[in-house]
Amino acid sequence: MKLNEISDNKGARKPRMRVGRGIGSGKGKTAGRGVKGQKARSGVTGIRLFEGGQMPLYMRLPKRGFNKPNRLKFVEVNLGRLQTAIDAGALDAGKTVDVAALIAAGVVRRGHDGVRLLGSGEIKAKIAVEVAHASASAKAAIEKAGGSVTVIGGEAKEAVDKPIKGKNAKKKAAEKK
Repeated sequence: MKLNEISDNKGARKPRMRVGRGIGSGKGKTAGRGVKGQKARSGVTGIRLFEGGQMPLYMRLPKRGFNKPNRLKFVEVNLGRLQTAIDAGALDAGKTVDVAALIAAGVVRRGHDGVRLLGSGEIKAKIAVEVAHASASAKAAIEKAGGSVTVIGGEAKEAVDKPIKGKNAKKKAAEKK
């Protein structure tokens, strides 16, 4: 076999159909679009949801749900993943495990709004963890192993960033201090 002898399989390339070139071609007159009307014209997009003027189904059904525009995005890390990193020597059990340490160890790629610690897996090492959120089972497992969990939540970060506004702004500011 030579490079100049290589060709496509039979039927792999099909020639383009030239439409609207007379009735003898088989695709003349209406060019395969059926009869005249809105759907025979170009640029028709909204007809799929149109129901002849009656209220469309997508407008009759109740709407549900809400997407919070400023929701916090946490990186989830399981206890088993922490133990694997400690066993491999990527994480130092003697130092505090925080977002920067997890990124340096390659456990997480980026911090986003903080780390959420989950209780899947088993932890044997005595470690001090500093995360934005921790599940109850994760806290219990780390404390059982002799470690400690410090939660530095996203709520505290939001309170620092956002100024106090509204009717009772002075009152709220006084309560905060």
